[in-house]
Amino acid sequence: MATSLIIVSVIITLIAGYIFFAIRRMKNVPDVPKSDKIKDLTDKNFQHQVKNTISLIDFWASWCVPCKMMSPVLNELAEEVGVGVQVCKVNVEEYQSLASKYAVRGIPTMILLKDGKEVNRFVGVKSKEFLLDQIQKVR
Repeated sequence: MATSLIIVSVIITLIAGYIFFAIRRMKNVPDVPKSDKIKDLTDKNFQHQVKNTISLIDFWASWCVPCKMMSPVLNELAEEVGVGVQVCKVNVEEYQSLASKYAVRGIPTMILLKDGKEVNRFVGVKSKEFLLDQIQKVR
C-alpha cells in the first residue's frame, strides 16, 4: 500500500513538473508578424469593413498563446483566399465593446460573417484547411 502511494505521488509530481515547464515555454512563443493582407478592425471601421463581403474575424489578445499559434495559419489563409473574402483581426483588449457585442467569451474566437451577419463561429485553434472549407461553404 505504501509503495503504490509513493509511486502515485512520484507520477503526479512528474506530470505537474512537465505541465509547469510546458506552460513556461509556451508563454515565450514569439509573435509572428501579421500579413499585410490581414485588416485590423476597430469599433469605428468594423461595420464599413465587413459589409458586402465575407469576413473571417479573429478576436485575439497579445497574451494569448493559442492566439499566437493561430497567427501563421491566418497569415497563410489571408494569402490564399480570393476576391470577396477578407481575414481581419480584433484585439479584445483594445476593443472590448466589439467582443461584448459578438459575445466573445474565450479566445481565440473566429467569427465568419457574410455581408455583416454572423454565419458561423469557431473557438480555439483551427487548421487552415478547416477554415478554408468553412469559407467555401458560405460562398
